Amino acid sequence: MIRPILKYGDSGLHAPAAPVKAVTEEIQTLIDDMIKTMYAAPGVGLAAPQVGVGLRVFVIDISVGETPTELIAMVNPSFETCNDDASITEEEGCLSLPGFSAVVERRKQVVVSGLDRNGRPQKIEGEGLLARAFQHEMDHLNGTLFVDRLRGIKRELIIRRIAKLRRNRKW
Repeated sequence: MIRPILKYGDSGLHAPAAPVKAVTEEIQTLIDDMIKTMYAAPGVGLAAPQVGVGLRVFVIDISVGETPTELIAMVNPSFETCNDDASITEEEGCLSLPGFSAVVERRKQVVVSGLDRNGRPQKIEGEGLLARAFQHEMDHLNGTLFVDRLRGIKRELIIRRIAKLRRNRKW
């Protein structure tokens, strides 16, 4: 089932997600729904809070469905290591901020560990776009969106445009 994606300002996006206690049938269904929702959007990643579920689960596919083996489902993820020495600054968007993007600085390489969709431990090293996607989705699990990482006029412009869209009932 394709689930509705929450937009910036919805309270569920701004609260830390809770750990998953067990990978149950309900979690399997959530993961399946998130994958369908991510591909339908289309996007390269989606965190459970974005579909209104406050649990530490995300899915990522930087191939956007082109390479099935690149689909990653992660339950209770955490950063193992982050290369603090190397960062990269690139344009980033978000399914919860449709129509908006900004240049965001992220670490170039990270290692994330957690459980796969079957409850087995996994550890994945991400570099470049995959590292960016890991950090972006981990931010969602911590109640942060990319716009929260911005400073100054760029952040203010996005927030003002969203407020105007809200006033006009277009958000």
